[in-house]
Amino acid sequence: METDLHEKFMKEALAEARAAYDAGEVPIGCVIVKDGVVIARAHNRTEADHNALAHAEMLALQAAIADHGWRLPDCDMYVTLEPCSMCAGAIVHARIKNLFVAARDPKSGACGSVLDVVGEPSLNHHPALHFGLCEEESRGLLQQFFKELRNSQK
Repeated sequence: METDLHEKFMKEALAEARAAYDAGEVPIGCVIVKDGVVIARAHNRTEADHNALAHAEMLALQAAIADHGWRLPDCDMYVTLEPCSMCAGAIVHARIKNLFVAARDPKSGACGSVLDVVGEPSLNHHPALHFGLCEEESRGLLQQFFKELRNSQK
C-alpha cells in the first residue's frame, strides 16, 4: 500500500481517538484494514463500559474476529498509541500482518518501548511494526486530554 493510503487509515484511527476524547475517554483509536477496506474500528471505552479490557485494539479485534474469524493474517492494524501488553498479546494471537503505530508509549508500550511482546522470539507470530505515522497529531491529542484532566482535578 502507498504511504497516502497508510496515512488515510491512520487518520481514521485518529477520528476514533477524537471520538474517545469527546466521550471523556483516553483518546486512543484503532482501525483494522483488509484488502484496502476498513473492517473494524473502535476507540477506548474503559470508562463508559467500566471494563479494563475495553481498549480500542481489543474492541476492534473483537469486531473483526466476529466477521472474519479469529485469525487475521491478511489484516493491518492502525492504532494511535503503542499497544499495552494485553493488546499486543491479542494482536500476536490474532496474527495481524502489519501494525502501524502513531506514537510510542514510554510508560506502558509493549511493542518495544517498555516491553516487546510483538517481537518476543519465542512467540509464533510477529507483526511487522511501523512507527511514526501521524505521530504529532496523536501525541498532541493525548497531551491535550491529560492537560485538561489535570486542570479539572485541581
